[in-house]
Amino acid sequence: MSQYAHAAERPRQARIAGVGGYRPRRVVGNEEICRRLDSTDQWIRRRTGIESRRFAEPDETLEVMASAAVDKALAGAGVEPSRIGVVIAATMTYLYQAPPLAARIGALLDGFHGAAFDVSGACAGFCQALEVARTLVSTGSVEYVAVVGAERMSDIVDPADRSTAFLFGDGAGAVVVGPSQEAGIFPPNWGSEPAEADAIAQPDAWLCGPERPEAADRFLRMEGQEVFKWVTSSVPRGAAGALERAGLTVRDLAAFVPHQANLRIIDSLAASLALPDHVRVARDVVESGNTSAASIPLAMESVLAQGDVSGRPALLLGFGSGLGHCAQAVVLP
Repeated sequence: MSQYAHAAERPRQARIAGVGGYRPRRVVGNEEICRRLDSTDQWIRRRTGIESRRFAEPDETLEVMASAAVDKALAGAGVEPSRIGVVIAATMTYLYQAPPLAARIGALLDGFHGAAFDVSGACAGFCQALEVARTLVSTGSVEYVAVVGAERMSDIVDPADRSTAFLFGDGAGAVVVGPSQEAGIFPPNWGSEPAEADAIAQPDAWLCGPERPEAADRFLRMEGQEVFKWVTSSVPRGAAGALERAGLTVRDLAAFVPHQANLRIIDSLAASLALPDHVRVARDVVESGNTSAASIPLAMESVLAQGDVSGRPALLLGFGSGLGHCAQAVVLP
């Protein structure tokens, strides 16, 4: 039997072929945030590590930012939009029921005519969507999938809320997932604590807001201490389980790319996993804030820009509202 026949018998795998990001033009420092809060730049830095974030201008809609991120990921992968079989958008800030944000993104990709749908998994949404893409590609359902996390958190966060206003930023990050002979995206370890779902929640529907603003609490609210306890006590076990599923240890990693919640949480997770010194830990949160579903692909782009990690394993770790978590090992493009 020829070598080609042997190759044809190998199970098809999936990999990340390209990464791209879009960061809004407007940089917002802590001093500007504090104009509406009883807080200081020093307090925010000490508590979260955040120095600045980006807020989208009116023309930087979710679909505009997301399509720009996808275009960069496509260029990195060397793939034309017409070859994308599915666009999956992970977002918690798209304020319309229809059409899906993914369809709006697809309309801005020249030659795209594939399927398009959204995933509403909040800060774990990108990793959840990445697993859907891995399954679609590895089963041969499609050749390429674009996975994008896009958020305008400034639309849903109360600028006067001292517990959340300084945390969040806007942006979009994307990856192109394509076929591979070797595994480049491994099965996730994921789950949730739905009984604690209200720890990060929008108390009232958007429907209530414009018509009855006096009766509505439509902004995102968060029980910060409860979330911190859950993340630091429970989420590391999920991360360790993802490495075990991939047949890897922390020593095999070149990078750790967790959801960019805040610097205290990122450093606590890195310590809990006992990461060796050679593992590069993504800390994009310092300049981008918490961008929810966009944070992992944006942080991945930053890690890759620093060099020396391409073609090597990384651990992705999403966690947030739900309370949901999703960890998976990948090989960086």
